[in-house]
Parts: sequence; structure tokens; C-alpha cells
Amino acid sequence: MQQLLGEYECKMDPKGRMRLPTGLIAQLGEGMTHTFIINRGFDNCLMLYPETVWDKISAEVNQLNLYNKKNREFVRYFYRGAQKVEMDNADRILINKRLLEYAEIDKDVILSAYNDRIEIWATEKYDQVIDAEPEDFSDLAEEVLGKSNLDNERE
Repeated sequence: MQQLLGEYECKMDPKGRMRLPTGLIAQLGEGMTHTFIINRGFDNCLMLYPETVWDKISAEVNQLNLYNKKNREFVRYFYRGAQKVEMDNADRILINKRLLEYAEIDKDVILSAYNDRIEIWATEKYDQVIDAEPEDFSDLAEEVLGKSNLDNERE
């Protein structure tokens, strides 16, 4: 699967259905059956994973030792609300009410696709997160990715 990219503005209908944008569907691979897993994400958004990506992530999560309290709490929260969704003939997915309430999604939605997953945000919340961008993105980049070339050569 190729890397997913882009921000897409969408609308949620009163039944909790949202049409996936054509540009995003093309990145997923046309002509394929598109089955996804949706669950609660971080920062009050929803995460939409292509089923093959979910299978890899859940296999990793399932390796956690459930006798460890923190692991058990993480697994419980990670899977809470997770469900399989499939696109219908109109390229829509149906999102259940509890997940929509968690993410405070009413009508206007932003899809933020990156790597192999898609975040689903209420437009107002997404704008707040983006507006809270660090004053100096350069400093953040250095802190997160800032290995020097010399460090890279040693590894």
C-alpha cells in the first residue's frame, strides 16, 4: 500500500454517513473492496485504518502482556469502540453515534491522511489543533528528527 497523503473537507449526513473523497480512494487503490476499521484516536479524533493496516497494528497490540495493568488499560482503550466499516456503492462509510459523539463530529469534517491511516476530525477541533502549531516548527523538527549526519553514520 502506498503512503496516504492529504487533507480533505467532507460532510457528515444526518445518518452518520460520510462520502470518502475520490482522491483518497484513488490512493487506497481503485477496484478494491475497501474495508476499514475505525476507532477512537488520540486528541479526540477518530482513526480510520485500512483493514490490512489494522491487522498489523492489532497483531502488535495483541502481543502485550495483559497481566501488566498499564498494558491492559491500553488494550482496553485502544479497542474501545473499534468496528469494521465498509464503503457502500456511493463511497460512503457509516460511523456509529458513540464514535461521532467522542470526536464531537456533527456535520463538517476534515480527513487528514498520512502514512497508512486517516484521522477524522470535527472541522473546528482540527482548526484548533492546526492553529496551535508550535511557534518554531524548526525547533520541533530538530528535537524530533534532529540526528546529525555524524550520528547517522555511526549507526
